Amino acid sequence: MPLHLSLVAVLTVIVCLLVRKSGHKIGHAVAAILLGFYLQGTSLASSISQSARAVITAINSLHL
Repeated sequence: MPLHLSLVAVLTVIVCLLVRKSGHKIGHAVAAILLGFYLQGTSLASSISQSARAVITAINSLHL
């Protein structure tokens, strides 16, 4: 049974865990979110999106 998770949901969980367990501050999470919004409007957005898709495809092709 394949498990489908939104990349946004996974990244949100990771950021929340980092803030809670690793001693990162909320300001660090806000800075990361703002960086993501600003990167979305740059020419790097398409290459970041393609890289993320490639990683997700590679993870999905693993048979554990």
